[in-house]
Amino acid sequence: MSTTTNQAVLRGGEWLIRESEPSDIFTPEDFSEEELMVKDMCIQFLKTEVLPIIDRIDKLEPGLMPSLLDKAGEQGLMGAAIPEELGGLGKDFITSTLINEGLGGGFSFSVAVAAHTGIGTLPILYFGTEAQKKKYIPKLASGEWKGAYGLTEPNSGSDALSAKTSAVLSADGKHYILNGQKCWITNGGFADIYTVFAKIDGDKFSAFIVERGMEGFTQGPEEHKMGIKGSSTVQLYFQDCKVPVENLLGEVGKGHIIAFNILNIGRLKLCAAALGGAKGIYNEVVNYANTREQFKTPIAQFGAIKHKLAEMATRIWVSESALYRTAKWIDDKEKELAAAGQPFNEALLGAAEEYAIECAMLKVDGSEVLDFTVDEGVQIHGGNGFSEEYLISRAYRDSRINRIFEGTNEINRLLTVDMVLKRAMKGKLDLMGPAMAVSKELMSIPDFGSDDEQPFAAERKAIVNMKKSILMTAGAAVQKLMMSLQQEQEILMNIADMAILTFNAESALLRLMKMQQQKGAAESALYDDVFRCYLQDAMDALHKAGREAINAFASGDEQRMMLLGLKRFAKLAPFNGKDARRRIAEKMIAENRYAL
Repeated sequence: MSTTTNQAVLRGGEWLIRESEPSDIFTPEDFSEEELMVKDMCIQFLKTEVLPIIDRIDKLEPGLMPSLLDKAGEQGLMGAAIPEELGGLGKDFITSTLINEGLGGGFSFSVAVAAHTGIGTLPILYFGTEAQKKKYIPKLASGEWKGAYGLTEPNSGSDALSAKTSAVLSADGKHYILNGQKCWITNGGFADIYTVFAKIDGDKFSAFIVERGMEGFTQGPEEHKMGIKGSSTVQLYFQDCKVPVENLLGEVGKGHIIAFNILNIGRLKLCAAALGGAKGIYNEVVNYANTREQFKTPIAQFGAIKHKLAEMATRIWVSESALYRTAKWIDDKEKELAAAGQPFNEALLGAAEEYAIECAMLKVDGSEVLDFTVDEGVQIHGGNGFSEEYLISRAYRDSRINRIFEGTNEINRLLTVDMVLKRAMKGKLDLMGPAMAVSKELMSIPDFGSDDEQPFAAERKAIVNMKKSILMTAGAAVQKLMMSLQQEQEILMNIADMAILTFNAESALLRLMKMQQQKGAAESALYDDVFRCYLQDAMDALHKAGREAINAFASGDEQRMMLLGLKRFAKLAPFNGKDARRRIAEKMIAENRYAL
């Protein structure tokens, strides 16, 4: 089991107004031997079973993907997070997150397995009756049955609750009769079990367990997609489809609770899979840079390429720091709720709900880190990156969907700020006090120096100042715009970007400090470079986002004062990022892999 000393477990969003110590957080250096073995098993599975036949997978060879899911099931990878009494392995949240990361480099296979273990299985596991769980979960856990999820419709994407699929009770009261269609259904072409959302009597948004072969249920042909071509994606059609009343999932009219709670976990797991994909493709890219010669020199030796290799590695490491910090919070909260007597399903759902803000931020960041990695990977490959013969071109196409899956990144940015403000309004998060303190500080004489000689004192102050920038900007926006703020999506997205940058920077700093305490300054020197490269860029990006937000709603003296405050909060000591990036890249080049 993973262990870490957790003296101060923060509530969701509370990192914005409270400082943490290195001992408070869990990092990848804290993984147990068993956890690392599980992750390695996943990577080996991809190397032996998936990557050698990736072209066949992308051609949608009949029966191939289900057979791979069968093999994953035989190794226990489909049921790791499912309780033992329901046929799973009963592993904790950290382990199940690691499995998502470990299998994340499998292109279309990664999508199929993540859809099955996540949205294909979890709705029944968390919201099913005892009878439903006993009937479906053991076969989903083993992979004998494959799962899928039907929420999206041709005219309802981000606005999921506007779905048109209808359900009415039959005259004899034994069936719900479903009519409508669903689109973009991952695993839809071969799944056995589908969680489908429909409106009972036109307004009660509800969920149903639909089985392949039910009367009136058919599917369309496979979609021709830009990427993840080997992932089955079809439309589902319901024409007077008869679903037994005992297959209603959860309560009538409470389908939104199922849909949105499952998405919280899915967002964090998508970040994990994206990082697994980014690490996998990074290995391809650095290997290419080491072997490709121009001007009689491996291109890895050129400064422009070193810059790219270092930047890709930095973003992966930082995102990973934020991911496992949050995964451990969810793991701890789940155990705390279970110890207080909550049943298994309520404990994990409650824990994921607590950290829904962080899950939304991770989804955005992980998908954008992967996109950045594959984009730079194509560039490093040059013309060969545009060729189907190189894996990087598939990675480039396959990556793009991740910014749309599990709620678009725009929706997740808006949700991040919306959830923080709602918690503040309900009194769950005291933002007003800290925001007022920042306003008062803006009126005072700046504190130009610091007598604090503790290690990383200046860096910790920089993180505090990043938080002050958010509190100042968001606090003023709320006061100025009140209820109309929700219409100002550009401002909300600026604030969300500030939050993501700050959470990432703090997670990376705490991880670095913990490493230095455990291993010493010499062994953690390279990670010091990684953190400082990220912090410099994050501070610049935060300053830009804050400036754009302030300029959008403030004017006159208020605007001038806040822009001055923002500039004051963005101060950092000069840093030679070029040399630091060279040191990072040279480590990757020497080891010919992602080596952080």
